[in-house]
Amino acid sequence: MSFTGKTNKSFSKRVKITGTGKIMKRHPGQNHFNSKDTGNQSRNKHGDKVGPHELIDKAKALIFK
Repeated sequence: MSFTGKTNKSFSKRVKITGTGKIMKRHPGQNHFNSKDTGNQSRNKHGDKVGPHELIDKAKALIFK
């Protein structure tokens, strides 16, 4: 039995890895001071956003240690 290490839980709660291997994350700026945003800005913050593909290997290393 091989030891794979522990998953970085703080990172795994912030991102989701899809079945095809993409990293999905929340849009920035959703926590507070949202009333001053226009309707388009607040609607654009809905849903998840694809994370940068440069960080895929680093992110998978943190999750699948």
